[in-house]
Amino acid sequence: MVLELPGGIPDFYKMLDINEFVTIPVLRPHLLNIPSLPPLHKDPFDRLIISTAIAEKMTLITADEDIQKYDIPWVW
Repeated sequence: MVLELPGGIPDFYKMLDINEFVTIPVLRPHLLNIPSLPPLHKDPFDRLIISTAIAEKMTLITADEDIQKYDIPWVW
C-alpha cells in the first residue's frame, strides 16, 4: 500500500494536524522491547513500531497481518 497525496508531505502533515495526530520521536524506551519481541515479523521498522506501541501503551492502526499477530491492541 502506498500513501498518495497530491500535496505531498506538506498535505500529510496538514492531515495529521487536522485529525489531531501527534508524532513522537524514537526514544530509548521504544527500543528496549525489540529484543524481547517474538520473531513473528522480520521487518525492523515494523518491529520498532510494535515496540513503540508497547512502550507508549498505544493502539496501532494497521492492516498488516504480520503486525496483527503480536499481542498488542490494533484496529482496522
